[in-house]
Amino acid sequence: MRRREFITLIGGIATWPVVARAQQPALAVIGVLNGQFTAQSANLIAAFRKGLAEAGYIEGRNLAIVYRSAEADVDRLPALAKELVELQVSVLAAIGTPIAALAAKRATATIPIVFITGADPVKLGIVSSLNRPGGNATGVYFLLNELAQKRLELLHQLVPAATAIGFLVNPANPSSQSETSDVQAAARLLGLRVYAEKASSERDIDAAFANFVQERVNALFVAADAYLLDRRDQLVALAASHALPACFSTSAYVAAGGLMSYGPSATDTYRQAGLYTGRLKGEKPGDLPVVQPTKFDLIINLKTAKALGITVPPSLLATADEVIE
Repeated sequence: MRRREFITLIGGIATWPVVARAQQPALAVIGVLNGQFTAQSANLIAAFRKGLAEAGYIEGRNLAIVYRSAEADVDRLPALAKELVELQVSVLAAIGTPIAALAAKRATATIPIVFITGADPVKLGIVSSLNRPGGNATGVYFLLNELAQKRLELLHQLVPAATAIGFLVNPANPSSQSETSDVQAAARLLGLRVYAEKASSERDIDAAFANFVQERVNALFVAADAYLLDRRDQLVALAASHALPACFSTSAYVAAGGLMSYGPSATDTYRQAGLYTGRLKGEKPGDLPVVQPTKFDLIINLKTAKALGITVPPSLLATADEVIE
């Protein structure tokens, strides 16, 4: 009987289980825990696989990936995380929402976890620090929530006459309270008034916009959140129908017709996570620094600006990384 071969993924603490097949190379196995799976999620998963491929791991050749998606029902994440742990995957990648990372962390203290989160993993208790995470988790922190002040400043620069800002936030996101506080603090510095509305369903979003109309807000600011991103078509359509200039966290909103976004590249972030998963060898996850993005993109949709009657300042156009005509 042939002895099993083991492929190390992260530090000497993790060895890949093997799927033995006659005359075929052994397959490394990881589990992917996703908060929800949408059309954009498929693109992000592809970017994650690309990172793994750059590290030498090709799904179906020397790598098997077990996927579990909560399909936007985050209450399912703990059970799905437990299921992946019981399958004895050697590494658990928690993506799509910080709730997935929290569920993975609570499900196992031994299986290495590679997370992707836009919320501060230290504040969430996933790691002890960014430089020395400790424990069994490390990953990519792409600073979406911490960029809230910058996005609000850009929105103010684009529409300086807008002083009443509608802020849409998902209360199910564990970082929603801290992001709301950050936005309100930034608004005070800019002399703006913020009207925050909570939304975690399609009906909530419609109700939030009705309240924005009642409060006579004249611009929209959408929190960084996986569920709200999934509802981007609804959000972009409502912003257009109410003639609200809006600033978003990722380029997917602008591609759907939104006015402006500022943040790190989502696909590059997922590629980095895949690369990190495949290349970090010889060290424990807790000793590996959490990866942070260094490049941020400002994207402006001039067609939407024209429809809203907005003239984009030349200074803002000059700093834009992409302009959609």
